This record gives sequence, structure tokens and C-alpha cells, in this order.
Amino acid sequence: MKLVIVESPAKAKTIEKYLGKDYTVRASVGHIRDLPKSNKKAIDIEAGFVPHYEISKGKEKVISELKDISEGASEILLATDPDREGEAIAYHVAEVLDQPKKKFKRVVFHEITESAVQDAIKHPRKIDEELLRAQEARRVLDRLVGYDLSGLIWKKVRYGLSAGRVQSPALRILMEREREIRAFEPEDYFVITAELAPKSSEALTFTCSEEPKKESEADNIVAKGKEGNWSVVSVEEKEQARKSRAPFTTSTLQQTASSRLGFSPANTMRIAQKLYEAGHITYMRTDSTTLAKDAIGSIAGVVSKNFGKEHSEVKTYKAKSKNAQEAHEAIRPTNVTKESAGTTTEQKKLYKLIWQRTIASQMKDARVLRTKVVANIETKSIPDFAVTGSRVVYPGWLLADPEAKGEDVNLPALASGDALSLKNIESEAKQTEPPRRYTEAGLVKELEKRDIGRPSTYASIIKTLVDRRYVDKDGKTLIPTETGDVVSSFLEKHFGEYIDDDFTAEMENKLDAIARGEQKYVDTLKDFYTPFRKDVTTRDKEIGKITTLGDAPEEFKCPVCGGKMVIKLGKSGTFLSCAKFPDCMGARTREGEEMKEPEEIGEDCPKCKEEGREGRLVERHGRFGVFIACSNYPKCKFVKEDEEAKKARSTGVKCPMCGTGEMTEKRGRFGPFFGCSNYPDCKHIIKTRPTGDICGYNRDNFSHLSGKELSGPCPHLMMEGTKTIPTRCSDKTCPNHNPHKLEQKEK
Repeated sequence: MKLVIVESPAKAKTIEKYLGKDYTVRASVGHIRDLPKSNKKAIDIEAGFVPHYEISKGKEKVISELKDISEGASEILLATDPDREGEAIAYHVAEVLDQPKKKFKRVVFHEITESAVQDAIKHPRKIDEELLRAQEARRVLDRLVGYDLSGLIWKKVRYGLSAGRVQSPALRILMEREREIRAFEPEDYFVITAELAPKSSEALTFTCSEEPKKESEADNIVAKGKEGNWSVVSVEEKEQARKSRAPFTTSTLQQTASSRLGFSPANTMRIAQKLYEAGHITYMRTDSTTLAKDAIGSIAGVVSKNFGKEHSEVKTYKAKSKNAQEAHEAIRPTNVTKESAGTTTEQKKLYKLIWQRTIASQMKDARVLRTKVVANIETKSIPDFAVTGSRVVYPGWLLADPEAKGEDVNLPALASGDALSLKNIESEAKQTEPPRRYTEAGLVKELEKRDIGRPSTYASIIKTLVDRRYVDKDGKTLIPTETGDVVSSFLEKHFGEYIDDDFTAEMENKLDAIARGEQKYVDTLKDFYTPFRKDVTTRDKEIGKITTLGDAPEEFKCPVCGGKMVIKLGKSGTFLSCAKFPDCMGARTREGEEMKEPEEIGEDCPKCKEEGREGRLVERHGRFGVFIACSNYPKCKFVKEDEEAKKARSTGVKCPMCGTGEMTEKRGRFGPFFGCSNYPDCKHIIKTRPTGDICGYNRDNFSHLSGKELSGPCPHLMMEGTKTIPTRCSDKTCPNHNPHKLEQKEK
């Protein structure tokens, strides 16, 4: 028996279909080892930046199962993803299983198809030490930078804040744009339009080529326009090529999926991962725009069949990245003859997008006729007015990707000197607008442009900024929070050289050089960390504790003593505090509303009383209004609810984990959820309202897919779902979590 180990249960399921009975396929369910949280235990700097790994929490059972199966295996094929992370997972699996080295072989494929998998099995290799070292260097470097910078920010600004080698430059980019918006001063200008009608044709809207800044200038143009006789000054027609776009890379897929489909980068990668694991697309973490020769031949066949051979054209594209290293191909369908693939609506939409882009990349350029008609009064004493139109004269690649076409704007046939009748002319006052904030897709594009991060990190960078509450999302737009502003300002002032674009990009290049064998692991880390650590130590001594962020507006006086107030940073952002703190405890919100000190309500805390200590209930003011809690917070986290609120939040469903608590509605950072009333003793939570029913699904045959030892009826609650799936199991590892998939599986 030969054991094949991949990282994903879904991937294991797909590969099983392509291998015979002599193979057993199992999943590591991602990374099985990681660096411990404590930096002192994680990395031995003196010994040459040696990382000390430990088993990731919850992976003990997965490892135990893999060890048992590997004992009887004649070969162990490590078939994890074809990038640095995949190489690292393969290495850690081999280390943990503790089998003879000759048993292990590394196999790599960029698409999960029968031919690719079978070919990979025939051409195994050893673990790529240089690729592994590149991943390890990146992991160690990120840990060292994050640990040291975060520790200093905790000490100087506020406990709980964090910084990162790539996360902080991304935050700086957002803040630079935010400061441009704050400093922007709008200017008035006037847009002048004229409704002009050719003979036997409807009126066209011509726009003035100049935008006067004074109302008197605009009024003068309008007055002269009303008095004059209009005619066509010139007609320009120019045919332009609309070049087809390169096949998708990770970055361009995230950008296009955001603008076309409204998917966030993280969601795009999650959906693409599912398509890859099901064998529908090639590996989705790549900055290469290359297509395999056999794929190009297949695409040509699809173009000929669907659109006509005359539209086909073999094209190659140059990758924008100087270090295209993640995979050898662009993202494309594994079988281009399939126009649709995927099990969910989201998967089908993303697959269609990938299919269209792939096919269009091997088709001839479209040709568009652009027309510009210029008009003026006979004296030409005012600026020219113009109207433009365009129409596709040859569709080319737009046949495969019609959504990219846009609308044709046809203008009537006109010639220089043709008379035009004025129907209306008017001016509209406008103001210049500040630069737009970055969207998720826009930030991904900017990170790629500045060579910050790599394809596999773009989505996680944005997720980290949002999770840390340095950035809020308003639709697709990223808005830095006050906390993000404070953190970025601190780093820019004291560690600007380490979050500079050039420095960050150069560091990425050095890490890539390790993967190519051109740079040494220890030398690279030492060259960076030695001066960095020295700078952190020096600035720790130089920078004092930042107690305030500046003076509050003069109109806001302390509600207690009437004195001056200052701006401070709290857990939920900035607030106004009395300058005499701690002698005076007066405080206001940033908007100026009074923040009252907790007041006792005359009752003992029942939890403290039960545990034999003194505690009083006080009225507090939080982000979601007034609430009553223990004065011993955070040692005691008891919160009292009035009976009406408790009744409204109650579901009447017992917690299946502890058996004594009740599942109640709660509110967290990401909205409402349902959790056990015995928290923190019982931390069981589910996403939506429980129905009261227990799942009961027999899980005996699914332990190898979830990475857990599952047997017998599922004890988890059923919860409310969607219109298409009214109820589902609350446990994600249970097949009954997605009844549609379960129904297909049982068929």
C-alpha cells in the first residue's frame, strides 16, 4: 500500500478517484506544526535563527491517524500544494511521521486531473530544501518583526496592538491616501453642456472643452452660445485595437472578481480553492501568465468551435512580477471545453470568469472605431464643444468575454460644416473631489505594483487589517480607523525605514533569492535582524510612553471639573479624557458626549459571591449602550440582564456540549451569533439560531475527510440556514452541514 498525503480533505477526495486500490489518500488538514506563541521558545537566534516547531492545537488526532497508516505503507507520497507553503507542509509531515527517509517522495502537480496526478506519481522528487528555506525565512522574519514591533507598540501606545512586516506597509498606503483626503480642499468649477441637433436627427449632448472656475466666465460662454449659430467644426474617426488581456494571476483574479462579481479577495481565494480541489482549475496562487502548450492547443479548438477559427490567435504574455515563482502557469480551467463547473452559484460565477479570460487571451484583438465630433458657434469666440462615440467594428476576443465590451455609442453621420440647431445650453456648478479611498481590489493592485507581499499573501494582509480593526470595510471600500491611524503614525515616525516601499520590496526579493538558491538563509536573516533589533532597543529607550494623541477641541470641556481635555486611544478607538487624569476621571466620546464612570446599583455580584469574593454590580457604558456588570472586571465577567432582554435573547434550546446552559443570542465584532449562557465555562457557539433538533447523522464513514475521529450519530445542533437549505448541522465537519452535497454524495 502507498500512502498519499495532501493538505485538504476535498483534494484527497478528488485524487482518490484517479488512483487505484494500491493507494490510500489522507489529508493533513493544512499545517500540522507551527512556531509557538512565545518568541523565546520559537526561534534560537544565537544558533542561526533555528525555528523550534510544535504540534498545532487540534492536530494530534490527525497526526496519530497518519502515523498509524504510514507504518504499513511501502511509500509515502507527499502531494501538498506546489508552492512554498505546500513544501513546508510536506517537510513537517515527513518530520512528524518519523519514518525512514527513503519512504518519502515529493510529488507536485499544478492541476488535479487524472493525467496530471498520474504523471506526478511517475516523476517524484525530494523535498526542495531551497523552497523550504524560503518559506521558513519568511515565517521567521515575520515573527521576529511582528514580535519586536508589537511589543514596543504595546509598551508605548496601548496593550493589544500589533505590527507586521507586510501588514504595516499596507496600512501605511491606506493612511497616506486618507491624509490626502483630509488635506484636500475642494475647488469650484463649472461644466457646460449644449444640446445640439443635426438635421433629421435627435439632439446630441456636447460638452465644453474648458471648465471655467468662475461663474461669470461660465455665464459668458452660455450667453454667447445662445446667440450664435452652431455648426460642426471637425469630425475625427480613429480605429483602435482593444488588446486581449493575459490569463489570470492571483492578483488580477482578485481584482476582476471584485469589480465584476463583488467578491472580496479572501472570498475569491476560498472559492478558487474549492474549484482547484475539485479539479476544475489549475493552482490559484501564481503570478505567472504562461499557459501550457497543450492547453493553448485545446483553447484554439474551443475558439474555432464556438466562435470561428478566424478569431483564434496564439499569444504569449510577459509576467509583470520580476519574481514569478509561485507556480508555472496562469490560472485556467483544467478542461477548457467545459464552459461551466462548480457546485455553488459562487463557484460557477468564478469559473465562468476564469474560462472567459482564458479563452479570450488566445483570440485576436478587437477593433473599435472611436468618433469625436467638435462643434462651435460661427465666430468661434467660445471654447469648442465635443461629443464622442465608439462602436466595435471587429469583436475578436470580446466574443468570449462580452461583459468587457461595454455599450456601443453610435453617432449619426456628420461632416465638417454641417449646421446644428441649439436646443439648450446650460452650466452646472461642481466641486473637485478628493482622491478615492482604496477598495480591496485597488489595494491588491497597489501592493502588486509596489512589489509588497506575494500572491498568497494579498488576501490575508487585508483580512489581518480588518480583524485587527485597523481598517473598516464599507462595501468594497477600506477605511482606516482611528486605531489604524495611531499605529501607522507611530510606525512611520519611529520605524519609517522598515515599512518603506523600497525596503519592503527589496526584502521580498531577498526571500525570493533564497528560493532560487542565490541567497543564504542565515546571512539574509542576520543582515536584517541585527541592525533592526539594535534600532528597536535604542528607540525603546528614546521614545516615551505616549499617553495622549493631542489636545481635544476647545469646545469640549471636562464634564466633571470643567478643565481641558486631551485625546487618548482606548480599545474601541479614540476618546476624550480630562488632562488631569488620574486626579479627575472625566471623559467624553470623540463626538463630545459624556462618558460616565461606573455607578453601583446596590447589588452584590452573584458570581463573585458564589466563588467567595467581594464584588458589586455597577452600571457601565459600552459600545452597544448601558449594561450592568461586575466591578471586578476583567477578573469577573458577569453581566446582568433584565428579564425582558433575557427573554428576547433566549432560544429555549439547551447547549449540547455542557448540557446545562442555554443557547442565547449574543453580539460580537462580526454581528449576532448564538452561544452558551454558561460562557466562559462553556464556549460553544454556532452561527445562526438553533432549531432545537439534534443532527443525529451517522458519521462513521467521514473521519478521513474531516481529519477527526468521527463515529456514531452527530451530537451537534441543527441551525437555521437559507432559502435553499432551510436547516443544516452546526458542525462544519459533519456532511449534514451542507445537505446538497450530502444528497449528491448519497446518490
